[in-house]
Amino acid sequence: MTALYLLEPESPGAAWAPFAGVRPIAELRAGIWRVRERWEAAAGNDASAILGLHTEGFHEGDEPPVRPPTPIDGPALIGAAWFAPTGVPIAADPSIRRLTRRDETVGWVVPEGERWAGPHEKGPGLEIEGLRLHGTSDLLTALESLLAVDCADFLAAPSDGVPEGSLVLGDPAHLVCLGAKVEPGVVFDVRQGAVVIDGAEIRNGTRLEGPTYVGPGTRVLGGFVRGSVFGPECRVHGEIAASVFLGFANKSHYGFVGHSVVGHWVNLGAGTTTSNLKNTYGPVRLEVDGEQIETGRINVGTLFGDHAKTAIGTMLATGTVVSAGANLFGTPTPPKYVPPFAWGCTGDERMTEDGFLRVAERVLMRRNVAFSAERRESLRQTIQRSSRR
Repeated sequence: MTALYLLEPESPGAAWAPFAGVRPIAELRAGIWRVRERWEAAAGNDASAILGLHTEGFHEGDEPPVRPPTPIDGPALIGAAWFAPTGVPIAADPSIRRLTRRDETVGWVVPEGERWAGPHEKGPGLEIEGLRLHGTSDLLTALESLLAVDCADFLAAPSDGVPEGSLVLGDPAHLVCLGAKVEPGVVFDVRQGAVVIDGAEIRNGTRLEGPTYVGPGTRVLGGFVRGSVFGPECRVHGEIAASVFLGFANKSHYGFVGHSVVGHWVNLGAGTTTSNLKNTYGPVRLEVDGEQIETGRINVGTLFGDHAKTAIGTMLATGTVVSAGANLFGTPTPPKYVPPFAWGCTGDERMTEDGFLRVAERVLMRRNVAFSAERRESLRQTIQRSSRR
């Protein structure tokens, strides 16, 4: 069997804020699925390891080991974590040594008896379908490119049918309920794409517009949701548009979040609102610790790192980056870049390591997730890496 490995960028840089040094790129969601899961579907095998120094020692529990890059003996397939395959099975003949997308190498095929020592441009290439990711904001582009097809893939699943008391706008066959709990009065608009409720709960007063995916254990508590993905165990309410919730995030109250990426264990206080469009309707530029990044996108809201938190009434400007562990309070409009583990909006003060870990333990317990020694050490290393940035 061909072993699968995911190669992280050698130095992710500011374009991958607020996840560089915090979470492997392979564990970010491009459409419904994490990048790793897309490679696993294409390769027909679970990943053996994620190769990358920027998050060495990362641990949540369901990912393969994260370790430094080392030579790999074949048979093996090494996929670039900065590329999201469509998931179509890769069928490479024995001569193929590289996987390419528009003349860029995005993977390497290592036959039995050969060794991969690192990225190279040698040997014949096989063109594969997928999306090149240049930074965190491209996860929003992935929604536009991949989400409708991802949701449509569920149409063949054995759906529970239309929940009693629900209203479906469009073809009812494009509503897929898999072990869902849906209260009467929910509106599903599937005219622009399928809506998939995968082991989730939808409360009365919710309108869901496809393509949208709601993952296991997530609760949608009311409001208008469109074109978004919610990973496991999120709590969401209010107006949410074209956004990616990686998992275990909390937005239980009113407020608009649009064209945003929300990391694990983020908590958004009531009334937290993102702007996702400049007054000039021009391309959005990110500012990350003094470095400017052109996204090439008209719509970008806020990129929230893992464990970030906002106070009630927080107003976020277009293209804001809130780094991991930051705790925002004290002013309605924070700066466009908030550094890691900031205590308040200015970044002049930072949370202590012990203080952050105590809060993280309390938060995880609220979702019945064990704060294991491995997870604690993973978060501790994240703090140490961030303090050196």
